[in-house]
Amino acid sequence: MSEIFTFGSNEAGRHGAGAALHARRHHGAIYGIGVGLQGESYAIPTRDKNLNTLPIPTIKAYVNEFIEFANNNPMLTFKLTRVGCGLAGYVDSEMAPLFKLCPKNCIIPVEWEPIIRNQNV
Repeated sequence: MSEIFTFGSNEAGRHGAGAALHARRHHGAIYGIGVGLQGESYAIPTRDKNLNTLPIPTIKAYVNEFIEFANNNPMLTFKLTRVGCGLAGYVDSEMAPLFKLCPKNCIIPVEWEPIIRNQNV
């Protein structure tokens, strides 16, 4: 298996735009499934079933599930997109810190590297 394309989704799994659409067209994301591993992609919800932006604490819970999954699957490499920074409307400085505990098998977006590096882990 190649890199796992990790993207922001919605809880309904309507992968109809942005990185979610790319994941469905090119990485095996399954329409109707809004969270977890699908093909060579991993969905992290940033919007609810009605496509409203989720609050950061709710997104953080999904991110923590992802981090646990990545830790439990060290043979996989996860290439993260700027989760939450597209259609969900958050900015890098709000989303990047949620991913500061990602294991070494996660490739962080270059825009997030200085933000995460400056976080106290």
